[in-house]
Amino acid sequence: MSLKMYRYSSSWFINVLFGLLLLQKGSARDLRTVTEPKTPQICTTLKATSGDESKTIQKALNSCAKGKAVELSFGTFYSGPLSIPSGVSLLVASGTILKALPDPSLYDLGAKTCGTQDQYGVGCRAFITIHGATGSGVYGKGTIDGQGGVTMTGKSEAWWKMPANTNIKGGARNAPRLIQINDSMDITLYQITLKNSPLYHVATSKTYGFTVWGITIDTPSSAPNTDGVDPMGSQNVTIAYCNISTGDDNVAIKAITAPSEHISVVNNHFGSGHGMSIGSEITYGANDVTVSGLTLDGATNGLRIKSNTFRGGLVTGVSYTNVCMRNVKNPIVMDMEYGRTVTGNLTPEFRNITFTNVKVLTDGTFTFDGLSDSRPIKASFNDVHIKKGSKWVSKHATLSGKWAEDATGSVCGNSGNKQFQQ
Repeated sequence: MSLKMYRYSSSWFINVLFGLLLLQKGSARDLRTVTEPKTPQICTTLKATSGDESKTIQKALNSCAKGKAVELSFGTFYSGPLSIPSGVSLLVASGTILKALPDPSLYDLGAKTCGTQDQYGVGCRAFITIHGATGSGVYGKGTIDGQGGVTMTGKSEAWWKMPANTNIKGGARNAPRLIQINDSMDITLYQITLKNSPLYHVATSKTYGFTVWGITIDTPSSAPNTDGVDPMGSQNVTIAYCNISTGDDNVAIKAITAPSEHISVVNNHFGSGHGMSIGSEITYGANDVTVSGLTLDGATNGLRIKSNTFRGGLVTGVSYTNVCMRNVKNPIVMDMEYGRTVTGNLTPEFRNITFTNVKVLTDGTFTFDGLSDSRPIKASFNDVHIKKGSKWVSKHATLSGKWAEDATGSVCGNSGNKQFQQ
């Protein structure tokens, strides 16, 4: 079979699979039986030099047998963009750092816009790409550093400092994501530490079967658009036992090109960031999502669903259970007018949203901003305890159940996520 035919067949298969999955009716969780991943066997071990390791690492990945991993060990590796083949994994060993070279020309997709700003911000390839793959992943107790705060080669500013010229329409930064996963199946991220991505740290598109287990994301709160983990148009996703601090959404479930369904976000801790989000790019909808055993400390937002009439989308079958927050400015936000200057003809719909055993230990603002009484936000509450003095804003929302301003204590401990093991 030719490469061209293989790619067509792979894409056709994944599209058919997504169509079949849309017919399933399941509970609000990943439908797979997910257990702690096991690190693959090593096919080869590389040692760092002082130069650009891009070709060496890529050659090792291309030569590695399926089911095995290329191990980076001993020191600091510097590399341009890498592609992980189907069935092959990258393992960054403990004490090892893989740094992304801050040269925009290495990531440019051909229009020579990477490292600049424009209306769209899609001019760069990711540092690590997994495309059309099955059974690939990134493993290890080492660190992948996107160097988003380092001055770009040939520029006078870092990735994070764009846009310097705010007069350009849109002001979107052309910067690489750290890990991008497209049209793939059964992909795993395990134990790895990610930091300082120029843009999103991890994003998927049309990926079926995605496990993120025990990873750490540690990026400054001031770093713009550095989402932690963004499952986009993906199904059967588990994000578990992770510790995420970053400059934008800690986790953001999106649906730009396909629905996002059957997602479990369990036993995680979020520090700085914009919280556990669904949206705002949610046109194809998010269904069957469970968030359980989550603690948040210092995030701008806590539990947030956001869209607008430009993006629309049905968000339903979402449960938040065993959640504890402190020092969160906006503990719960459900906003159908997100980015109020952006409007269109689509109507978002948020319904069948449940909050159970949620504790908020510091005061904040709770916002339910719907569009109309004919299609209100619909949410229910059970065993929800918030701090006295909190602000409650509700418009075009039908809220059932009870909540009480009786939250006590100053630390979450394990009250939110009893099984959290970090």
